[in-house]
Amino acid sequence: MARGKRRKLKLLAETGTGDETKAAEDGNERLELQTWSDLPVELLDLIMSGLPPEDNIRASAVCKRWHKVAVSIRALYQSPWLMYFPKGGNLCEFYDPSKCKIYPRELPELRASRVCYTKDGWLLLYRPRNNSVFFLNPFTREMISLPNFELTAQGVAFSCAPTSTDCVVFTLTQDGPLGVTISTCHPGESEWTTVDHPSRLPFVSSFWDKVVYCNGAFYCLSLTGWVGVYYLPTQYWKVLAVSPPRFPNNFFAKHWWKGKYMTENNGNILLIFASNSENPVVYKLDRSAMEWKELVTLHGVTLFVSFLSSHSGIGLPGIMADSVYFPKVRFFGRRCISYSLNEYRYYPRKQQYNWSEEDPFESIWIQPPQGASSFF
Repeated sequence: MARGKRRKLKLLAETGTGDETKAAEDGNERLELQTWSDLPVELLDLIMSGLPPEDNIRASAVCKRWHKVAVSIRALYQSPWLMYFPKGGNLCEFYDPSKCKIYPRELPELRASRVCYTKDGWLLLYRPRNNSVFFLNPFTREMISLPNFELTAQGVAFSCAPTSTDCVVFTLTQDGPLGVTISTCHPGESEWTTVDHPSRLPFVSSFWDKVVYCNGAFYCLSLTGWVGVYYLPTQYWKVLAVSPPRFPNNFFAKHWWKGKYMTENNGNILLIFASNSENPVVYKLDRSAMEWKELVTLHGVTLFVSFLSSHSGIGLPGIMADSVYFPKVRFFGRRCISYSLNEYRYYPRKQQYNWSEEDPFESIWIQPPQGASSFF
């Protein structure tokens, strides 16, 4: 009797083990059938939120679920706004090209000041009357002062928002035919650091220089198209042995320097030429081949160019991709002038625009914070 009971228990145990084994095998099979497209929406949302815009675009092509999440995250991206400086009084205007809407705002902080540069939603301003240099966030109206400095520099820029410990303000002036003077300052420091640097190649600096911060270095474009680089970690200045790119025909007309812009995108330095005789041309600095290469497409990127500083973005709602947006609005604020590289045409349609006749100090592109309209 006892032996029969033990045999029955053994059979039950074997049956149970078989069922558990089969369940485990079924579970493993289900796991093997799962793919990346089966990730929970919450996890996808977390992953997409950490991607830069260009990777968001790539991820949206994986499958329908990924596309839906990527687009919802992309809606948080916002294009730069065009800020018009007051011609009299303190009233500024901010133009949102994605919604074709204008927001007015009184900013008395700009009185008697000159705007030098913008990045990450901040303006760098100089007040010649007392040599004061300061940052201003025109949306929150927060101000951050720097040590007084006679800002007669020909090239001015800063690396990132002044609220970051990595922020560096950079200025460049000519020091003889083969040399430059570079001054730098971190927010919170009590004085500027100024050093003279020799140049092995000619670099003619002027007020019309373009300066862009990229990968730990300030890239400076001279009036004649040569590029000098100041490497922050080593504090080393070098003029690159890269010949200037081909300028458009009749580019060197009256006030030709107004149609020259430079910006950065995804670690690449981009140069834009716009003249009244040809369509705009975009070049990329190829540092391996040490040459400028003309681009026929921007691979979904949009450039926002202005004389004082320029920006780039990708996947921006309400903004045309592969286009260059200029600091000019027509039809009573209903349309910002842009040029499509894919279609070889301006919007609104017109043969050419004479950028040499535009006021380069009338406006500047600036990156607004999320929900910027709530500040107005």
